[in-house]
Amino acid sequence: MVCIDTYRVLDSCRDKDCFEDVKVYLTCNGQDIVNRTSVIRAKSSKVLWSYIDIDSVPFNRGFYQLSIRIYVKIVLEACIGPGNLQEFEGVAVVEKKVILFGSEGNVNVFKSESQNGGFCSCGVGCKHSRSSNLPIAVLETVDPIILGTKVVEPRVPCCISCCCALDEIPDNVVAHFDHDLVDDNGNNTLLVSLGFFSVVRIERPAQYLINAVEYCVPEKECVTPVEDDPCSLFRKMTFPIGEFCPPSVLSGSGNDTENGRRCGCGSN
Repeated sequence: MVCIDTYRVLDSCRDKDCFEDVKVYLTCNGQDIVNRTSVIRAKSSKVLWSYIDIDSVPFNRGFYQLSIRIYVKIVLEACIGPGNLQEFEGVAVVEKKVILFGSEGNVNVFKSESQNGGFCSCGVGCKHSRSSNLPIAVLETVDPIILGTKVVEPRVPCCISCCCALDEIPDNVVAHFDHDLVDDNGNNTLLVSLGFFSVVRIERPAQYLINAVEYCVPEKECVTPVEDDPCSLFRKMTFPIGEFCPPSVLSGSGNDTENGRRCGCGSN
């Protein structure tokens, strides 16, 4: 019997969010492109960082409100004249709120690490250890789906989903871009619609007594690549059959394989 220190999940939820007309903060090059054309399409999106702020809910003991802010890098391309395709980048910021049960804690927990980018955040290189009996919030999300893009001229009134100003974007997010981000003062504004799949849970530290066995040494030996003959290592690799068999839409039919894939050719 051994005692372990881990985290107990007290409450969790899953969500499917759609954020419409989210403002994109572009690089200086991207803002110039948006001012010159509206023929724009999105190529990819990637979650760069997320900040989670947690507060107790008044008159509801044990419940907490989670304010989640997600920073997404958007890669786009625009058509500047016939055959002139240019790629540019920007960042979109979305925010959501969730209420979950986190129980009550009477002990003071001290942690050496801290997150930057929230309300009254700590600057770069600033580390502090503060006491807190709040639970821990965890966000799991995949890169969002870009549902649409559009360019809005300055004189056209529109409803823009924007939860922060340009100077509120943390430095660790800005560092992912080769050029400085600029605001669209008096210029065209690029808006995107994003779809998120996410799981949010709330945890507290807990100690458990469990049955355990001693660590077993793995039987598999480490393989060292042969520098003189790189093709010999390649020949030992298993052929990736699954990469050539895209997932079937009819994943519940009896003709599908066990892993939900279908391939038109037989395998030996």
